[in-house]
Amino acid sequence: MTSRSPLLQVAGLRTEFATREGALPAVADVSFDLARGEVLGLVGESGSGKSVTGFSILGLIDPPGRIAAGRIVFDGVELVGAAPESLRRLRGKRIAMIFQDPMMTLNPVLSIETQMVETVLAHDDTPRAAARQRAIEALGQVGIAAAAERIHQYPHQFSGGMRQRVAIAIALLHKPDLIIADEPTTALDVTVQGQILYEMQKLVRESGTALVWITHDLAVVAGLADRIAVMYAGRIVEMGDAAAVLDAPCHPYSRGLLDSVPAATRPGARLRQIRGSTPSLLRLGPGCAFRERCDRATEACAAMPPLTEHDGRAVRCVHPLELA
Repeated sequence: MTSRSPLLQVAGLRTEFATREGALPAVADVSFDLARGEVLGLVGESGSGKSVTGFSILGLIDPPGRIAAGRIVFDGVELVGAAPESLRRLRGKRIAMIFQDPMMTLNPVLSIETQMVETVLAHDDTPRAAARQRAIEALGQVGIAAAAERIHQYPHQFSGGMRQRVAIAIALLHKPDLIIADEPTTALDVTVQGQILYEMQKLVRESGTALVWITHDLAVVAGLADRIAVMYAGRIVEMGDAAAVLDAPCHPYSRGLLDSVPAATRPGARLRQIRGSTPSLLRLGPGCAFRERCDRATEACAAMPPLTEHDGRAVRCVHPLELA
């Protein structure tokens, strides 16, 4: 059940990285709201700005990167420009992130028990034995058998998929208000992936945790997300109800993503794909970034279209598909 007041508000976010050729806008003018208990699927190709958006929310952009403009408001608190100590109190406790690479979470020289127990004690004044029990329960939640024995082991004694499950368990320890998940199931087999998705849905349903699920896998967000935001070249090009976006996309890029899924192609038919490649973010020019790859592009696309409402859908396109 989602509430009306947003837990997270991102408005006009722009995150840049300084390069020898100039400022590279990895995220440009991204805006969205997220309610408690809501799941937003952030979808797009590699390099579209999905992960940088997630890192920006947590204040994890290090030099030469910086948040150049915009606001990020979490439960009424402005995070852009917030003191590092304030952000540290939020991270892990109220906002958690699950990285694509589990070794961004795990320390190779510390046991799983040490890392999980210290994560609990960093935010909660609780006995060490109780913290250890919480850690064991969290490992069991993500499908690690014999968790009470395996908690004594070190990251190198786990497979890549098992390490990712540990990283997800650490994110679940405090039942945070917001979880940002950056393709956390990419390294997992289908069975375990289903189990993790089930646990995430259960957490959202029971505790009202909001979830930003960053992925390129449309099949995952189809069964998980309430809303989908499609990103391309640092901007959101389409956003709306998940079923509506997947069933009848309005932006040509969204349509191209869906058409390029092998399961959507008739057996024996040639796989449909988006022509060309993603443009350099340093040389985008003033217009729509997708126009060079789009079959519907006209001279009007030489100016950047705003993100406008079309039948309850936000679309950044001069020629949205439903108006064809």
